[in-house]
Amino acid sequence: MQIDRRYRGRRRPSPWPIIGLLFLLAVGVYLLATRTRFFENPFNPLPPTPTPTRSAVSYLAEAEDAYAAGRFVDASAAYGRVAELEPTNDDAFRQQAWLMLLRGHPAEARPLAQQAVEINPGAINLTISAMALDWAGQYDDAIKIALQAVDKDPLSAAAHAMLAEVYADKNNWARALEEAETAVKLDPKSAMAQRNLGYVLERQGRYDDAIAAYDLAAVLEPKLGYIYIGAGNSYLAMGDYDNALVQFEKAAEANPDSPVGLDALGHGAGLAGDPDRAISVLRKAIETDPAYGLAYAHLGRVYYTQLNWEAAIEYIGKAIDLGVENEEYYYELGLAYAYLDDCNNAIIWLEKALDLNPDSQPALQGLDRCSQG
Repeated sequence: MQIDRRYRGRRRPSPWPIIGLLFLLAVGVYLLATRTRFFENPFNPLPPTPTPTRSAVSYLAEAEDAYAAGRFVDASAAYGRVAELEPTNDDAFRQQAWLMLLRGHPAEARPLAQQAVEINPGAINLTISAMALDWAGQYDDAIKIALQAVDKDPLSAAAHAMLAEVYADKNNWARALEEAETAVKLDPKSAMAQRNLGYVLERQGRYDDAIAAYDLAAVLEPKLGYIYIGAGNSYLAMGDYDNALVQFEKAAEANPDSPVGLDALGHGAGLAGDPDRAISVLRKAIETDPAYGLAYAHLGRVYYTQLNWEAAIEYIGKAIDLGVENEEYYYELGLAYAYLDDCNNAIIWLEKALDLNPDSQPALQGLDRCSQG
């Protein structure tokens, strides 16, 4: 028997392929365990990269920049974030209150001002609290707080200026002028002192002197639209509609995100005999801030003068819903209903006008018209 020399017998299999496979398996398990992005679904969005939380200082800088640019809505929002991050920061609450006043919302300003006073009952916080009360028509309460502010800091020009404004609203002319002049002497470069001197002089019928004070205040703080409105009102009182509208335009330009300047411009245009411009501008004021009641009232008044009773009822009614209380708007609303032969509704609003002024002749005439119908 021949032996085949080529036969070598069966070799033992090599272990290396198995070792390699186990190694790859171990690597895969490790990657899965550590949730590496290698095995993530590429169609799933990656988690956002963490960003640092903004500080109160950052929001404060944003607020100051917006305020300097006359963007009061943006400034209000930024100061609100400061207050959220620093709930004991009275400056943040006071600045919010001040801006709410400039934007035409004294009701919203009052709790913010009160919060600032509760944190720190200093003269400046008391001054803004008095201003919120005064602009809401609560003159007796306002004068008490303004006097506290002056007692707290007799050298505060702002406190004396605010006291002057309240005295003027109370028709105490001598004390109003005394406090206004004191404020200007304490700080001739205070826009608030100069503006409130203008306000006192305007209320006294000294319109040329009032305009001079307003003009100086505007030089000191050109982004405070309410200063231009004061000057415009003085021009209106003198029958100078052209210069009045110029001032109201400046107010609208100074604070483009606030309805107050636009409202003054629209109202002035209506008084100047330009109803088309008045309606256009007042509608823009409402678009800028749908919660600003006076713009609805002034728009309703324009429609009233055009004998558009339905539109007058719509817009004056909306103004009243937003908290506007005024004898004129009450009797205009009542008369609009009366002219539509709806005396049931007319009597309601005519009587509200008489509640504010028992001698209101338009309201009395409206009731007489209804009694004869």
